[in-house]
Amino acid sequence: MHVTIRQLPDVLINQIAAGEVIERPASVVKELVENALDAGAARLDIDLEEGGVRLIRVRDDGGGLAAGELTLAVSRHATSKIASLDDLEQVSTMGFRGEALPSIASVSRFTLTSRQAAAAHGTRLEMTGGGAPALAPHPHPTGTTVEVRELFYNVPARRRFLKTERTELGHIEEWLRSLALARPDVELRIGHNGRALRHYRPIAADGERLARVGEALGTGFTGQCLAIEHSGAGLRLHGWVGLPTASRASADQQYFYVNGRAVRDRLVAHAVRQAYADVLYHGRHASFVLFLEIDPRRVDVNVHPAKHEVRFRDGRLVHDFVFRSLNEALAGARAGVDALSGVAPSQSMPQPAAPRTGTFAAAPQQARMGLPVREQIAAYAALYGERPQSPAAPLPADADDRAAPPLGYALAQLHGVFVLAQNGAGLILVDMHAAHERITYERLKQAQDGEGIRSQPQLVPLALAVSEREADAAEQFAEALAELGFDLQRSGPQSVAVHAIPVLLNGVDVGQLVRDVLADFREHGGSRRVDEQRNSLLSTMACHASVRANRQLTVPEMNALLRDMEVTERSAQCNHGRPTWVQLTMAELDRLFMRGR
Repeated sequence: MHVTIRQLPDVLINQIAAGEVIERPASVVKELVENALDAGAARLDIDLEEGGVRLIRVRDDGGGLAAGELTLAVSRHATSKIASLDDLEQVSTMGFRGEALPSIASVSRFTLTSRQAAAAHGTRLEMTGGGAPALAPHPHPTGTTVEVRELFYNVPARRRFLKTERTELGHIEEWLRSLALARPDVELRIGHNGRALRHYRPIAADGERLARVGEALGTGFTGQCLAIEHSGAGLRLHGWVGLPTASRASADQQYFYVNGRAVRDRLVAHAVRQAYADVLYHGRHASFVLFLEIDPRRVDVNVHPAKHEVRFRDGRLVHDFVFRSLNEALAGARAGVDALSGVAPSQSMPQPAAPRTGTFAAAPQQARMGLPVREQIAAYAALYGERPQSPAAPLPADADDRAAPPLGYALAQLHGVFVLAQNGAGLILVDMHAAHERITYERLKQAQDGEGIRSQPQLVPLALAVSEREADAAEQFAEALAELGFDLQRSGPQSVAVHAIPVLLNGVDVGQLVRDVLADFREHGGSRRVDEQRNSLLSTMACHASVRANRQLTVPEMNALLRDMEVTERSAQCNHGRPTWVQLTMAELDRLFMRGR
């Protein structure tokens, strides 16, 4: 059967393009708002009806369009944002394809009204379902207004796939929330069905950007976040990451921007997961608002019709940069450190005058000597014993709340579970098992890092069937794999022989571990599987070696625990992501007892 090749009509071409670009009303809002931002808008009014299906109106105060440009604006591939391949390779605008307006106009009742400052009046363009545009003079302030009515009215199959009004409105609100985080300098007014919905007021000063974050995400995030500011290798990463204790059940508070453009990127998502791997419950998700600045020539934004994704020229560099930046920030989240300022406790903090005594103080001292892991476990074993509690001792004679260490001085123990301490702000409560577990875990990791990764030769090399690409990775990354303790030899097109594995991981499922490591190297150019497996084992060992509930500590031992928490990385959370301490200020305590009312 012969099928004749024919040229598609422009209306059908635009409707096909709309299928790629216009997924739902939120996609229309995104395209129109990005056009307004590229036009220099400082204020946007967005009015919606029935979740954007009945009406989407976007009004801006940007530069506007000349009367002669309106018809060209709704033509395919007409844009003012790029003119050559060089421009495409360093795109700095939000939009650049020139497909949005003609695609939207082909599936709706479309009106475009605009005026430039020098024009005597505005001009309105009307189109219905991609038909011929009609132009007429129309009064309008400087800027542009776009109205999109009855979305998909002429494509009923697409309209049937739309969700409920509440769902579609939720998608629009979420995208505008993402925009509000990226552009705090722009005022956003959002209305729905004639009712004011949200109003994001403009914020000019960089130092006040956290206020816009709080407005968008709530104080639950801003009250438990770390500020990030890191530069290197031509990259700059800044923004905020939530503390592990502020993790969420879903990834609904993860915002990542590349040169101001909100994107979803697997490399970045993987780097964030790795950075949080040591401090989060399984199944929990981190919260973050992060901005990556990079030379536009090193990132390709032309890889997705809706511009949701980008491709980095050096993805491995970006991955490692994001991971190391977040990992360092989270490692610095010591107990007693201000979460927002990131200021570490003073190096000259007061120390107890008397030398540390007792089993609790002795074990950390031995751990610093670089003993083998199993001997460190033995050093902590003395903590298992039960002893009568010593009488609570008073604060040191020279203790002064104003000069107290961040976690203060121990007062007493509560039910053999919590340590109570007093600092300059009020009362500190410490979960002694969770805190000691983190301290032990971090020191075991340090000891292992000092020893390096040793290999355990296999008595009989394990023949392992892998994919051809994984076998290629075994050859390509042989030196890097050897540094991780693996000796892998390719034995065929789709097989490798495992001659040695890391000694600490002897007894794990070798086949699954090797396949996972090779898959990581193939996709990311590296792997942290060995570290993750090692850390999981050390975490279990630390849990068993840590002080248990109902273990009675002396006041010097409690003070030793507090001081160790202040200098241990990640000590604000235990190995499972739970908080190790909380602060109750004097004001909070006063409110509990209604003092001053």
